[in-house]
Amino acid sequence: MAPAPGDREARREDVSEAVWQVLADKGFGGLTLRAVAAAMGVSTGMLMHYFPAKRALIAHALDLLEKRTAERPRRERPAEGLATVRAMLLDILPLTSGDTARNRIWVSSWDLALADDGLAQDQAGRYTRLRASLRPHLEAARRQGELPANADPEQLAATAVAFTHGLVVQALFDPGRFPEDVQTAMLDAFLGSIAAPRP
Repeated sequence: MAPAPGDREARREDVSEAVWQVLADKGFGGLTLRAVAAAMGVSTGMLMHYFPAKRALIAHALDLLEKRTAERPRRERPAEGLATVRAMLLDILPLTSGDTARNRIWVSSWDLALADDGLAQDQAGRYTRLRASLRPHLEAARRQGELPANADPEQLAATAVAFTHGLVVQALFDPGRFPEDVQTAMLDAFLGSIAAPRP
């Protein structure tokens, strides 16, 4: 029997917490209805009232991951321009244990997203929103003379995201080679490479 509407809403947070626990422990490769049911201490049949198929579970997990990522503590945005771009990109890097865990989950989701057109579109949309969030600050940096007058903020946003996510992957696979100070120095060098020459 399906849960009553009130019970369903009351349990939604429990389901999300169990999904997050499985993601943190096993990544998307270990995300199954059975694993989530075990984390909740319920039957797989009960869980199927929420996720009738694994794809629905994966879609929920990706939405949950995006929500948790958006709600995480952020660095203060110090000023318009490159200082804020720097803070935003530092927030992406795996500089703390929590950031590392979250990035491991994101990277583990890519294989699933690439194999499903709908999930791939959703993931492309997330990257579009990330680039769009950087663009106004790059535009401000250009106005303030921190970037060359002919700089293209849209292209720079794409380049910055590509650089940062490439660094994320290297840091996840080789944390000894890319500790926090090295990641930060590399990001600063990247930002220096796109900045306008100082007079």
